[in-house]
Amino acid sequence: MADELHPPITISVVSHGQGKLVSALLADLARCCGVSSVILTQNIPEPEIAYPEYLRPRIRLIRNAQPKGFGSNHNQAFQHCKTPLFAVLNPDIRLDCDPFPQLIEALKACRAGMVAPSVFTPDGTLEDSARHFPTLSLLFGKLLGKGDGRVIFSGPTPQAVDWTAGMFMLFGSDVFRDVGGFDEDFFLYYEDVDMCVRLWKAGLEVVVHPGVSVVHAAQRASRRKARYMVWHLSSMIRYFLKHYGRLPRQTAGS
Repeated sequence: MADELHPPITISVVSHGQGKLVSALLADLARCCGVSSVILTQNIPEPEIAYPEYLRPRIRLIRNAQPKGFGSNHNQAFQHCKTPLFAVLNPDIRLDCDPFPQLIEALKACRAGMVAPSVFTPDGTLEDSARHFPTLSLLFGKLLGKGDGRVIFSGPTPQAVDWTAGMFMLFGSDVFRDVGGFDEDFFLYYEDVDMCVRLWKAGLEVVVHPGVSVVHAAQRASRRKARYMVWHLSSMIRYFLKHYGRLPRQTAGS
């Protein structure tokens, strides 16, 4: 790890009118010794977001003139990254303790392109954040109630998975740059799946550390609003057109 004077991580957080959630996350991040910079993007107009005054020197605020998608926002934030590590966090993530030291060790030890923690709901239920790559057979199986492709962790040690959800991703900055960041032709959904496919194709593992956990208050907007469902379906179609029949030959659990 880097020394205390030069912490190694830049965090990208995007707010969609979620100021209260972002404030709580920033307070959590302020207690993490490895966080040297937070790029906070306000994707839509909203009141000023409150955060601890001592965090102010580490925050760079971006206010978008027009809303951008998930990938576009985080790629934009990455342009301001000056550290060897870059992390993407959703606003509704909460940290009970500092997850970064163990995640950094896993990133090094596994020679991974990206590492993520296990994710729990506020009531303590393990989320299905790590999964096998979507395939037509998996989708049909899910519709028939035969599983949803989630990965079952074999223990508390780091484990390679096909893909993990974009609510919390820690990258080596060189890796993120080399793979070209997120594909901005996706909008809001499947950017994380596509990123993991490309990492595996580049010969880099995607790793989840079950021994490190964060809390996620899921929004599940695609289940409530028609336009989110349309974005979800269009991104799914784009994913299959881009990768169907061309998934990496050597993936986790294959």
